[in-house]
Amino acid sequence: MKNRDLKINTSIEKLLNNEDFSGVVIVKDKTEVILESASGFANRVDEQLNTVHTRFSIASGCKLFTAIAICQLVENGQLSFDTRLKDCLDIEFPHFNENVLIHHLLTHSSGIPDYFDEEIMADFEDLWKTTPMYLLKSLKDFLPLFQNGNMLFKPGEKFHYNNAAFIVLGLIVEQQTGYSFSDYVVKNVFKRCGMNDSGYFSLDQLPKNTSYGYIDHEDGTWKTNVYSIPIQGGADGGAYITAPDMIKLWEALFNFQLLNETNTNLLLTSHMHVKEGVDYGYGVWINKRNQSIYKYHVMGYDPGVSFHSAVYPEFGIIVAIPSNKCTGSYQVMKAIEEYMEG
Repeated sequence: MKNRDLKINTSIEKLLNNEDFSGVVIVKDKTEVILESASGFANRVDEQLNTVHTRFSIASGCKLFTAIAICQLVENGQLSFDTRLKDCLDIEFPHFNENVLIHHLLTHSSGIPDYFDEEIMADFEDLWKTTPMYLLKSLKDFLPLFQNGNMLFKPGEKFHYNNAAFIVLGLIVEQQTGYSFSDYVVKNVFKRCGMNDSGYFSLDQLPKNTSYGYIDHEDGTWKTNVYSIPIQGGADGGAYITAPDMIKLWEALFNFQLLNETNTNLLLTSHMHVKEGVDYGYGVWINKRNQSIYKYHVMGYDPGVSFHSAVYPEFGIIVAIPSNKCTGSYQVMKAIEEYMEG
């Protein structure tokens, strides 16, 4: 695959030139960037364009960072994947099963109640009608949303996507290290990768070169997502990254810069079967075709946010597609996959 070949591919070109896509696309093989593109506005009012180095919120795409942090604590001997929640976090969860393990939390199989259950709740914004989003500045601020809830099922019984489980994992990181979750990840994940433009930023204090998230309405009007998501990102979502930084993250992970080979392989192992062709590791989705790994990937969706990033082992390709709109990243990713396969 050559840079010019990707650029003249009509399906990809059409998507990237379409005014409906707002974001960045980077495709890199083992030695070079073969596609690099930025579209749309980071700030619509001032008509500030997105650039390759614009920061984007990635919603749940950063659950991978939380999983890496936990795996580092395992590697350091502070935890094991079989450590029980009750043995590593001094917070009371009165109705949680005492056999919930770190492994269960990492694989969405814990059965603990969620504060936003994506299988039964359609609109993330509905949460903030009773809990103002501007009050959610730390991980502990989320606890009242699920701490006293009842178990959904027995630990390990099945896969059920769970945001609260990753809030709990973040709280474990904080207790075990003495750092705030975001400070730990910036120091021990981002800095190790050279992800110098990424971080956890407050919505009311966004730094330079950061995109606003936009929600478009059917009548042609729009609004930003400033009142639609928690004011501060954390362990279950909301970090800001640049597309080049996300490429660095994948490269560092696969080069064992973040974890040793054993724990990297454990993170990338299929631990839970989700559906036909789709498994889940620790903080990462795993797609299989013909019993082989087709891709490792992360994704995130919030109001005003869509994000996909993946590694394709067979092709030696890494893709990062952040967008500051509710849709767009998936369509671009599928067009790239169709091109690779064709």
